[in-house]
Amino acid sequence: MKRLYLGIDLGTSAMKIVLMDEQKQVLAQTTEEYQLSSPQAGWSEIDQELWFERMVQGIRKVLEGRDASGLRSIGLTGQMHTLLVLDGAGRCIRPALMWNDLRTKDLIVELKENMRSFEDGEYFSRIISTGSPAANLYWMKKYEPENFSRIEKFLIGADYLVYRLTGCYGTDYCEASTSCLYEIRNRRWSAQMREFLGLKESAYPDVHESAHVSGTVTPEMAELLGISTEVTVLTGTGDNPAMAISTGCLGKGYPVISLGTSGVLVIPVEPDRDNPYGKKILFSFDNQKYYNLVQGVVQSNGSTMEWWLRKVLKKKDFSYIDKGIDLERAKRNSVIFYPHLAGEKTLYADPALRGSFLGISADSEQEDLTYSVLEGLCFGFRELSEKMELPLAQYGSVKVVGGGSKSSVWLQIMANVLNLPIERMDGMIGAAYGMALLTAHRDGKATDYTRIVEKTIHVEECFQPDPEMAAICNKKYQIYKRIYTGMKYITGTTS
Repeated sequence: MKRLYLGIDLGTSAMKIVLMDEQKQVLAQTTEEYQLSSPQAGWSEIDQELWFERMVQGIRKVLEGRDASGLRSIGLTGQMHTLLVLDGAGRCIRPALMWNDLRTKDLIVELKENMRSFEDGEYFSRIISTGSPAANLYWMKKYEPENFSRIEKFLIGADYLVYRLTGCYGTDYCEASTSCLYEIRNRRWSAQMREFLGLKESAYPDVHESAHVSGTVTPEMAELLGISTEVTVLTGTGDNPAMAISTGCLGKGYPVISLGTSGVLVIPVEPDRDNPYGKKILFSFDNQKYYNLVQGVVQSNGSTMEWWLRKVLKKKDFSYIDKGIDLERAKRNSVIFYPHLAGEKTLYADPALRGSFLGISADSEQEDLTYSVLEGLCFGFRELSEKMELPLAQYGSVKVVGGGSKSSVWLQIMANVLNLPIERMDGMIGAAYGMALLTAHRDGKATDYTRIVEKTIHVEECFQPDPEMAAICNKKYQIYKRIYTGMKYITGTTS
């Protein structure tokens, strides 16, 4: 009987579930979609029960027609920062506050000022942004005091699904360290932040290594899913470290870009490195060795393409990108797109920032604007790497994963903008696959987690920069870098 492992990735708009065997072969996978709600402009939340329903539905799908008694373990990952609050009976008090929710934008300055005097306060004040668990808890305290007073436990992202499967509360170092509630250097929840928010110490989940077994599935869940009560469930981690596992980024130390709803640049760094920009992620497989990653985000990435292709151009899918863009024509395209449709977190900490087109003329066509949207997103990654002081060129190439990596045109534009080879990873590789790998590795009693992806890393295709286009992109990028200052001047919000 084959040993089976499940990796589940709780994405922003869909959940991906991967079933893998002990030979690390993917046997089945499914994507289960759901819709966010926006009660007010800029708000983003979801009924957590939708997640639970889609998880049950997806697990049943991938196990259909198979001997489910072979399932040994489940690993969960997903969107970082999303906040869930539970009462004393373990019921959710309100819908989950999503990582891309903007309701706290007017509170960020106030939070920064209050945090600066705390242990790790300078770092907290630099990275606190809309969508942060700390910011959303503070918003609840101010605007939903009755709900806030009922909080007996908070969880982050996929922690909630671990709880539903096992009845156990917990989180990992990644989710804790990016919450603005946790002291990374001391590896503990911040007592000063707790006092500032007015939360009970018992409201905080225990922090574990990602390969920690949170528990086994409850009898009720075992019956619902048709699996054994001996199936273990790991604590798991955020989607970016899970992606770093599957791509080899963690073990081999190279940069990876993920083109999802948001665009993420992540790379391991030395523990004592203090990047001028970017959010630190603390990660551990086993509570013995600790990794430090730094990530920067182009907040509106896949969501920008969704807006442009579906809402503006009324296209049914993303295939138009590769069918409708002539890269030879792009050499004469003077349009520049600024991609921050929903604010910017990493470099400017400016939730009010918005996007724009520059250089449109009477000759500009639909194709030109579509190309400029893709190019502008790639400019966003170049600016991230430069201001975060990440010398991508020293690694020789950049590996790319995520839904956007399916587009060859997008990756060719990225190669031209970064003037580096861009390597598209195997389409199977991603956060869900990373968690499936981790469950199998742990079940096999292996101790060297740096070898977790040995012989599984596969580059599907490499895109080399075109020298002529790289020069053209570089010239446009010099203009792009001045857009933020210009926009702040035009809107009258410059300091």
